[in-house]
Amino acid sequence: MALSFSQEVVPRAQTFDEYENIELLEASCFMNLLSEIATLTLDAQLFRDVFNNSPIGIAVENLDGESLFVNPAFCSMLGFSDEELRSKHCVDFSPPEDTEKDWTLFQQLRAGSIDHYQLDKRYFRRDGSLMWGRLTISLLKIGESQLVLAMVDDIAQRKRAEALLQSREELLKIFVKNVPAPVAMFDRDMHYLEVSDRWCTVYAVDGSQILGRSHYDVFPDLPERHREVHRRGLGGETVRAEEDCWEREGGTKWVRWEVRPWGLFDGTPGGIFIFAEDITRRKEMEEALSTLSRKLLYSQEQERSRIGRELHDDINQRLAMVAVSLERLADDPTMIQPSVQGIRKEVVEISRDVQALSHELHSSKLEYLGVLPGMRSWCMEFAERQRIEIDFRGEVQTVLPLDVGLSLFRVLQEALHNVVKHSGAKRIEVKLREDSRKIHLIVIDSGRGFDVEAAMKGKGIGLVSMRERVRLVNGTITIDSSPMSGTTIHVRIPIPGC
Repeated sequence: MALSFSQEVVPRAQTFDEYENIELLEASCFMNLLSEIATLTLDAQLFRDVFNNSPIGIAVENLDGESLFVNPAFCSMLGFSDEELRSKHCVDFSPPEDTEKDWTLFQQLRAGSIDHYQLDKRYFRRDGSLMWGRLTISLLKIGESQLVLAMVDDIAQRKRAEALLQSREELLKIFVKNVPAPVAMFDRDMHYLEVSDRWCTVYAVDGSQILGRSHYDVFPDLPERHREVHRRGLGGETVRAEEDCWEREGGTKWVRWEVRPWGLFDGTPGGIFIFAEDITRRKEMEEALSTLSRKLLYSQEQERSRIGRELHDDINQRLAMVAVSLERLADDPTMIQPSVQGIRKEVVEISRDVQALSHELHSSKLEYLGVLPGMRSWCMEFAERQRIEIDFRGEVQTVLPLDVGLSLFRVLQEALHNVVKHSGAKRIEVKLREDSRKIHLIVIDSGRGFDVEAAMKGKGIGLVSMRERVRLVNGTITIDSSPMSGTTIHVRIPIPGC
């Protein structure tokens, strides 16, 4: 009687799961082959040849688990002779914990509740060492009799690869857990394997609660474009973005991220890492800086316009009037004597106003006389021009660096201009003193006052520039004001070297 076998090309395994499926397929086909051969007595020699030449360890047992036949591959695998193996019961091959699982399934097979089973277990070698084998058990019917066919495949190499992969994954998890950056490790299904402490802090999640969960369940508001990036990462691609906007329920979050695959022992991606740094604060600072720059440019143009108007509308007009007076004198020389004093007075006033305008731009007195005399002199000039009273009190012993003095001077200028422009107060107190290794500048008026927070958010640059000037010399500024309650500005700057 001739036998006909259908051949099937089995693809090379790419992952452990595929490898196991192929092994199961090969074992199943092989057992079916043996069963078919065993029922054909005319082909007993073929059965013996297949049995003896199989590279897989094979044992035929009775329903009591006693070995009846073992093939050379099984003997070579364990290092025992044929007689030694046939003298062993099936429970004698493995350590107790492995044997217990095997024997439980064997009892079910003998009772008829199952007709086959498969498991990975360890086997004793003759030298006392252990090897991993994949055991496939199936009932073998020969006429009216039933025997047990046991096939054992050496999977030691695969187990070593699994152990190596597991140890590698554990090392990766340890790295991710302790890296001082927002990092998360995912499997191929985007389930969390490990997260860094920094990730938990930045994204307000509990690391012990999200392991094993889907990334998309933890962050349901994740943009769809991120899912596509993850798919590309799982395909082996490294993807990054220097800045990415993420609209969240609590507000806009800016993130700088990188998605990088991590691989299995065979080179296929096992999942991805996500490095995601929250740069929202940096973006806010950049936006604030951009806004400040726009305000500074606007303020600069406004200041230029103001100086231009003063030169054109005031100084230039007054000089023109002086020129007209001089022309009249040329036409009527008899008026020279009574007119000279008036012209001289007008020229002196123009000179003084030009000098005051120059001091607004750059105070030479501050540079040559020092902070205290320079600021006192400027306050006197400003009070005279604006027709207000300034009570200046100063007591500073330390010679201050020019940058500190200039910062204090500009803050004082801005504060007094604001009083004249917005407050309506006719009397201002200015205090400059040295205390607790700091320079204190205090400007007090009892005018209209204002809403500080609203003013800081407005288009004006005055308060912002004051704060920035003080910050540049490591100082602090507090502004205490409210509508109809006056204003107090207090600047504190550490004395360098103290």
